[in-house]
Amino acid sequence: MTVSDGIAWIGAHLHSPVSAAVPGMLGGISLTAARGMEADEFLIALGADLDELAARTPYRDLAVPVGQPGRPSSHINPVMYGMCGDWLYVLEDWGAATWSSGYRKVQSMWPCPGQEIVCVTVDRFSPPSKILHVPGDEIARRAEFGQDTGERSALDAALDASGAVFPSIADVGEVAVVAHYEQHGPRLPALVLAAVGAYCGLSIDQEAVRAGTLPGVLLPMP
Repeated sequence: MTVSDGIAWIGAHLHSPVSAAVPGMLGGISLTAARGMEADEFLIALGADLDELAARTPYRDLAVPVGQPGRPSSHINPVMYGMCGDWLYVLEDWGAATWSSGYRKVQSMWPCPGQEIVCVTVDRFSPPSKILHVPGDEIARRAEFGQDTGERSALDAALDASGAVFPSIADVGEVAVVAHYEQHGPRLPALVLAAVGAYCGLSIDQEAVRAGTLPGVLLPMP
């Protein structure tokens, strides 16, 4: 996949192992996209430090605090961010998205009226992977990969159009569902990210993410 693929490439590598050989990110990336607020405002709500934000340090140059000898701290996660149109996007490869992990318990993360958030979280420690959507009304909808949010929203339409909504047992029976997952399941993460990219109009440069040249900040574990 190339940079012209929008963000489908993130999904294509969603279940790839995170590699220390890559100075940026490639495998296991969770995505949070937000609009309707200032970019720095959202990052601060996630726990970013003001001085770090002002520095705009490239992700690959972040100094991550050390926990155990030779290993990053388990309580601090380096993340990468950027803008595409009116959307801020935050990329993380520690196993989940900070926003999805913390919005229910950290008051600053809860969106205000008119603020929209779309989050695709790998949820490596609490599978399956999920999509969360707050369309501007302060109510979070969620769906597992292969489902839509049930709201008949424009995001749901994009998921359906991309083939990311799989049939249910209630609709077609267990045998047909198993066959569909066997045939199309490996492509599901790419289909989900393609749909989110189409809905948000997001395109993120794969090579810049892989090289770690986008700005980065350290976020505390929620």
